[in-house]
Parts: sequence; C-alpha cells; structure tokens
Amino acid sequence: MKTRIFVTLKNGVLDPQGKAIHHAIEGLGFAGVHDVRAGRLIEIEHEPGVSKADLEVMCTKLLANMVIENFEIEQA
Repeated sequence: MKTRIFVTLKNGVLDPQGKAIHHAIEGLGFAGVHDVRAGRLIEIEHEPGVSKADLEVMCTKLLANMVIENFEIEQA
C-alpha cells in the first residue's frame, strides 16, 4: 500500500519559505497570487496491516511537529 502524508504549518505560524516563494512568483511577473504556504509531502509504502492509527502515531511522534504543524493522511 501507499500512503501520502501532507504536513503543513498551522494557521498563524510564520512561513518564511512560503514568503520567499511568493516573492519569487511576483518577481517572475505573475499577478493575482495573494499568499503562499509551503509544506511537505511524505509518501510511505507499507504492508496492508499498517493501520491508520499507526500512521497517526508516526505523524505525531516523528513526521510532524505538533506544536506548529498539522498533518493529513491520504491512503491510496
């Protein structure tokens, strides 16, 4: 099985990488982009017996900093 985990910054947390991307987009002449938030995509290939609860524990203990980040699990 393959699972995708999207890790993003919580609302209100400053995102310097997103700001840099936004600045670069404007520098390339693109208009209409109001904000950019950057995150991570983590893909995990695993046995079918790995539960969603196990994946959530992986996220909370290792893959996401729960103080400043959220995560979303997408199982394919």
